Amino acid sequence: MLTRVIAITLVLFTSFHSYANNSDTTRTLIVFFDGLRPDYITPTLMPNLFGFSQKGSQSLTHRSIFPTVTRVNATSYSTGSYPSTHGILGNSIYFPGTNSTKVYNTGDIKDLCEADSVLNGHLVSAVSLGDILRAAGKEMVVFSSGSSGQAYLQNPSGKSRIFNTDLKQADSVIAKLGPVPPAQKPNTLRHKWVTNALITYGINLSGPLVSAIWFSDPDGAAHSDGIGSPAAIESIKSVDSEFGRILTSLHETGQYEKYNILISTDHGFVTYIGKESLASFLIKKGFKENAKSTDVVLAGGAIYINKGDTSLKRKIVYSLQESTIFGAIFTHPKSKNSLEGVIPGTLSYDAINWNFVDRVPDILVDMNWNDSVNSNGYKGSSYSVGVAGHGSLSPYETNIRLLISGPSFKQGFTSNLPTANVDIAPTILKLHGLEIPQSMDGRPVDEFYKSSRGADLGKAKKQVLKVSNTINETQYTLKLYRILYKDRAYIDYAETIRKKVSK
Repeated sequence: MLTRVIAITLVLFTSFHSYANNSDTTRTLIVFFDGLRPDYITPTLMPNLFGFSQKGSQSLTHRSIFPTVTRVNATSYSTGSYPSTHGILGNSIYFPGTNSTKVYNTGDIKDLCEADSVLNGHLVSAVSLGDILRAAGKEMVVFSSGSSGQAYLQNPSGKSRIFNTDLKQADSVIAKLGPVPPAQKPNTLRHKWVTNALITYGINLSGPLVSAIWFSDPDGAAHSDGIGSPAAIESIKSVDSEFGRILTSLHETGQYEKYNILISTDHGFVTYIGKESLASFLIKKGFKENAKSTDVVLAGGAIYINKGDTSLKRKIVYSLQESTIFGAIFTHPKSKNSLEGVIPGTLSYDAINWNFVDRVPDILVDMNWNDSVNSNGYKGSSYSVGVAGHGSLSPYETNIRLLISGPSFKQGFTSNLPTANVDIAPTILKLHGLEIPQSMDGRPVDEFYKSSRGADLGKAKKQVLKVSNTINETQYTLKLYRILYKDRAYIDYAETIRKKVSK
């Protein structure tokens, strides 16, 4: 529950204390670079991260959790669970069936607390890595230069210490680290401050068993200035420099060989080329009264219909299927556990691990994408409106990297077996000999452990879910690519095809 602890958390959980009960011989460090495309990891842009990737191990088939947005992935990695289990469905979220008509911003801790109150303390419905560590007498500490909501959703019970540059810090922390610098784009000074906090209060063999640091770039600069812009390039080099300082500190203090380090990101990135938003489309078509009306409520691509017109859902879906700016469309399952949606040409929420029954909308629509190249030479575009961003099911947003190194893992190993951000928490629990709850959807990435040498790891199998519908003279076909491994379905990407057909 966030509501009951927030007043304490903002002030007290940033103060330092010892961890005498964390006596394990190894520690874990989690590093997230927000919005890190795989093609940023080069000797020129990110020499420190590139060097780490070459010496350690990496998953080349690592995937973001859909929707490919920050707070969904922060919660998914921290709980080892999909949105269908933990209930955070997007960067913005609406709760049908409650008295609230508000769309909550999950990036703001105040909105999270308000939403938690509306839901009687059940905003996040999954146990987290931090909860399990705490029950075992251990601790996870979060360090973040990003939003307060993102920081808290990495340990969503709200009971962990968090060093976040958007929150008030304890006087003792300010005295040691100095005041938190103002936000910038790139957010260089805040990255430096939060790295100082990690080095001071996190990476220490007598410190927390698990430390997690989240850098808000290159996401922030890419959103505002575009992929490959001077600001975006500067932001990439900035966070790589801070990562280099972390590695240097570990080496200089003789701790490097005691730390297992797992590095990932929440999503990739695309250039935006759209001219019309979902809201303006629905208003123009007469499905929604105006931008502020509650007859149809939008939370990202989620469409909640509050009108009595029972045919409206089908009408909206058919209009979306005809328009080339929209991509994959999802609805409630056609029948229990069906991967096909209730409306022709749609897939179900079950197909994307998103079916948190009490919260899902009438329709979830993705923006379409293509392979076009932007002015800076970066491939991948979306029909969303703006400069650049993420959230959709293009391979440029779902395809990310998992980099691993440490005493428990193989070195110089590359895997093509599928992994996803839900696998991070189970992997860390196994590292420290703690039981993995059955409620977790992820798995330990056994293929990377030294102990798995010579083991039969099995094979992955590709799967394509395909549905079609014809509206007027347009045939809409949706394909969802998934990778099946160890009784799990990893979402790869989706594409839509439209063809003109004669009646």
